[in-house]
Amino acid sequence: MHKIGMTSEKPFLILQLRPEDAASDGEYSAFLEKGGLDAADTHRVRLDRQTLPHDLSLDDFAGVIVGGGPGCVSDDPATKHPVEARAEAEIMGLMPEITGRDIPFLGCCYGIGILAHHLGGVVSKARYAEPVMAVPCRVTPEGRRDPLLTGLPERFNALVGHKEAVQYLPPGTVHLMASERCPFQMIRYGRNVYATQYHPEADGQVFADRIEIYKDRGYFDPAEAETLTHAVMAAQVTVPPEILRRFINRYR
Repeated sequence: MHKIGMTSEKPFLILQLRPEDAASDGEYSAFLEKGGLDAADTHRVRLDRQTLPHDLSLDDFAGVIVGGGPGCVSDDPATKHPVEARAEAEIMGLMPEITGRDIPFLGCCYGIGILAHHLGGVVSKARYAEPVMAVPCRVTPEGRRDPLLTGLPERFNALVGHKEAVQYLPPGTVHLMASERCPFQMIRYGRNVYATQYHPEADGQVFADRIEIYKDRGYFDPAEAETLTHAVMAAQVTVPPEILRRFINRYR
């Protein structure tokens, strides 16, 4: 884990909610590789294993990145695993300061549910779930003016797989990206608080690894794992990692 103060630049706080070692380590490695980061540029916290320190100061970080996870914000609190509930609550506890001060934030998949729920939006399994796949996305007119998206192709593939989704555009947010199945693929609050339904850190191999790890978690029929693996490996997914790099470079 990076010790704050060892480099001249502030590190990015990376918060993870994946309890499986292989999934957590793979996600972290993907953030480093696709974001152009070294481990020394980050302060990694696996919330399945540790709590946030009480004296944590967001002023010590260049920005906050929240990864994905097998849980759902909309799961019944009465049945949610205690560790998952505690980790989610800790991230939620940071959101008032992040949104109030417009601190750079990138919530990936699970993170869009965190942001939307905090802002009073509706996050549920009612509509807009997407199976594990590379989905064609389009940038909205507002998105074309956003610094993370300007100049990029207006249509490109992104990797998704989620059981819940944002049902309506949360109050005060800007709609940046959409897909046919899920209208809210990327949103922004203020100038610096972003969230994506897709995984900007993922390529075909990253998703192939997750298919193996999560094949019994209800995202898809386990019998389809091999077919899904071939599909994600064959997909052309090049733009989402550039969006992650732009976020890192803008705020580092």
